[in-house]
Amino acid sequence: MHTQAGDGEMRYISTRGRVEPVPFTRAVLMGLADDGGLLVPESIPDVSGRLGAWRELPYARLAFEVMRPFVTDIPARDFEHLVEKTYASAFEPEVAPVVRVGDVFVLELWHGPTLAFKDVALQLLGNLFEYILSPAGGRLNILAATSGDTGSAAIRGALGRKGINIFVMHPHQRVSPIQQRQMTTVLDENVHNIAVEGSFDDCQRIMKTLAGDLDFKRRCSLGAANSVNFARVVAQIVYYFKAAFHVQKATGAEHVRVAVPTGNFGDILAGWYAMKMGAPISRLILATNQNDILARFFRTGEYSLGRVYQTLSPSMDIQVASNFERYLYYKLDRDPARLREMMEAFAAEGRLRVPPVADGRVDDDFLADRADEQDVLATIGRYWKEHEYLLDPHTAVGVHVAERFGPAEEPVVCLATAHPAKFPEAIERATGKNLARHPAIDALMDLPTRFHVLPNDTESVRAFVLKTIG
Repeated sequence: MHTQAGDGEMRYISTRGRVEPVPFTRAVLMGLADDGGLLVPESIPDVSGRLGAWRELPYARLAFEVMRPFVTDIPARDFEHLVEKTYASAFEPEVAPVVRVGDVFVLELWHGPTLAFKDVALQLLGNLFEYILSPAGGRLNILAATSGDTGSAAIRGALGRKGINIFVMHPHQRVSPIQQRQMTTVLDENVHNIAVEGSFDDCQRIMKTLAGDLDFKRRCSLGAANSVNFARVVAQIVYYFKAAFHVQKATGAEHVRVAVPTGNFGDILAGWYAMKMGAPISRLILATNQNDILARFFRTGEYSLGRVYQTLSPSMDIQVASNFERYLYYKLDRDPARLREMMEAFAAEGRLRVPPVADGRVDDDFLADRADEQDVLATIGRYWKEHEYLLDPHTAVGVHVAERFGPAEEPVVCLATAHPAKFPEAIERATGKNLARHPAIDALMDLPTRFHVLPNDTESVRAFVLKTIG
């Protein structure tokens, strides 16, 4: 593993090895690497010597310190201002509070404007886009794919930004009704919702195809808000440090484990970077729903496509996890030629294989398992009955899988990725009561909506973008 301890210039390279190294601001605008790969930092900063000084910092200051080694081409004062602006007012009562619920600690990441963890990164990304574009009067057309929560968070991050249009594709009738309303009730002129007649994997494939068409990408100034954009991952690294520090202080433990509900692998990848930087985390517990391609990979070494199941946790109804390529790049000892070969084989055959390490695991940093629908409902019901604490279905996936690995010497933090009010049907099924309410959700119910239904076809989306931007 390449790590760095100093504060030199950080540049970004592609997992596929065919892009010249670029600074952070170029990486933010490029989104998906121009060779079809994903951008990663040239090295992973080693911050283990700074943990003592960081433990008691307020969130915005900690965010600046954790992200600064990755962001070396924005003046420190400007970046500090961007971070302060991001986390000063958009989150109530704080960005990422940790609460103890029974035997686990819950990291609540749903205190932002759209009640999902995506806000933590996408509020910052909106500010970064505006900062980078404004001096030159530049324009950007963001194309995003969402399985539920990214869309509304990306839209809120782009609202009122000079020079930015946003096009959000969601799988038609495969997100929760509330997730759909959060996106489609935003009627601003620069916001365009597209309901694709397919799955989230289809939306993501269309996005990557269009971003990989370099002539189209440049002609349309195409950018990305999905976690293919490394700025998303950088912002998510911060709350792993925050949670670990909090739980260490509460328990006296040397290390913690973190359970992460996982679909597209971006959130848990941020946790992996935090570990490699020196955060006091011993293991990551990867939790999937029935769409268990990632859980199967970490148990067997085989990453193979299956059918996409519609579940109570729709944001995780994914087969092809875009951030998995970043992980694989490190797993293959940063060898872009081997990675290209493996990804080409996966594209052709729908499977790839990585040999497990000596003890049969693929990677000792990860424990992995899945939760079925009955597991999710039972976990929500039990936590309400025993603790009067409501878990949303995605968080319940993480809690259930964490419990399956049993009590460990180290305390467990479970990431709570969305407010339960976004999934009232699941909560009512689990508890028998209409408990999942939030004023921001209630306010959406009578608002008009606007979206365009398009076929599951790259050319239809391309034509729509071209027509819209003229």
